[in-house]
This record gives sequence, C-alpha cells and structure tokens, in this order.
Amino acid sequence: MSPSPLSIGTLSERTVAKTIDHSLLRPELDDRFVEDGCRLAAAYDVASVCVRPVDVRRATALLAGTDVAVGTTVGFPHGNHLTDAKVAEARTALDQGASELDMVLQIGALKSGRDLDVQADIEAVVEVAHSAGAIVKVIFENAYLTDDEKVRACHLSEAAGADFVKTSTGFAASGATHDDLRLMRANVSPRVQVKAAGGVRTVDDLLAVMALGVTRIGATQTKAIIDEFRVRKAGVGRVAAAVSDVETL
Repeated sequence: MSPSPLSIGTLSERTVAKTIDHSLLRPELDDRFVEDGCRLAAAYDVASVCVRPVDVRRATALLAGTDVAVGTTVGFPHGNHLTDAKVAEARTALDQGASELDMVLQIGALKSGRDLDVQADIEAVVEVAHSAGAIVKVIFENAYLTDDEKVRACHLSEAAGADFVKTSTGFAASGATHDDLRLMRANVSPRVQVKAAGGVRTVDDLLAVMALGVTRIGATQTKAIIDEFRVRKAGVGRVAAAVSDVETL
C-alpha cells in the first residue's frame, strides 16, 4: 500500500526547493541555456544544479555566493568507463568546483555478476569525492535491471560508502517508478538517501515520491514545480485564513 502523498500545507517552499537538483544535461544545450538554468536555480534556491562536466567551471562561477551546490556526472550515461577514467573525471570536476557527483555504476559488470568490480568502481570515486568533502550519488539505470540487480546495486553502493542511490540517468527508456523507489529505500540504511530521476515533473509527482522516502529529485521542470507549489500553498493559506475568520465570528 502506498503512503499518502504529503500535504502542501505542511511543507515550506524551501523544503520543496531543496529536494531539487536542477538538471542541465541534455547534449544539445548551448551556453546561454546552461547559464540561464544556473540563474534559475539560484533564483529558486534549489539544492543543486547537475551540469555536464564541461559546464562545471561556468556553473561554479555563476553560483558563487549562493546556497546552490554544483553537481556533475561521472561515467555518464552508460557507466562502463574504466575506473581510472571515472576517478580522473571526478578529480577534474572537484577541482573545478563541483561538490556533488552523480556517477553511473558499471551496468554491464552488475548484470554479469561481477559485484566486487562494481563495488570497487564506486569506492574509487567515493574516496576521491569524500576526501574533497563532496558527496556521491550512484545511478543504477533501473530500466536495464532486474529487481535482484537493483537490490544488489543498493547493497554494493552502501558498502562502497555512497551517499545516495539514484534510479536513472533520464536517458534510458524509463525513469523513476514508485515500485523501484520503494525497493531502493527498503534496501539501504537510513544513512543512504534516495534520488528519483526521470518523470518527476509536477508538484504532485514530487509529493508522491517524497512520501516514499525520496530526498532528492532530478528535474528539468523546476520552475513549473515551484511556481505550482507557490500557487497551491497560497490557496491553502487563504482557506486556512477564511476558516479562522469564520471560527472567530
């Protein structure tokens, strides 16, 4: 049975905004789009932007002095890079100002049962990130995995020291599903957070995954989500005020 979605009346805008990693990863995005996206992220005070590695330096400069972190990808989008390449990519991103790394695990190795290789790959990136005070979110790409593989990925990610497990890149056939989010939340300890990516486009989508234990989402519809939240929050406030006025009559 699904938990009831959270109520807008119980949430602040900051709480909602700080669940959002504003995604700027599509290959065709030009410089102006990325720069505008960073400014939007700052204006809405989201948790982070997730930009392409080539954009980290630019995003870091644009977001200096804000409370929005700069994140980027490692081994994206297929995960089957050599570990040394992932480590080098992570180090460069950290040197350029990233403080959050969304890395794709070795999908082929996981499906082949080479769990020790998967864990070692994650551990290598986690070691570099944690030594720089950064966090690591491990992307599974659930569209390609069985439930058993998703559970193993959860256990391997936690054993490797990852900070988050994440459903997907947003580039596969499907993104975050409620069934996957329940499975992932049930198979990591409270120390590890869960990020949903792909398909969370509205306030109701966001509230539903938050009720499942998700603490971050990857979103391209950040403005629409927060604008909708503001409108509906204001409506809740007006109703509450009206009720209060009636009660005092």
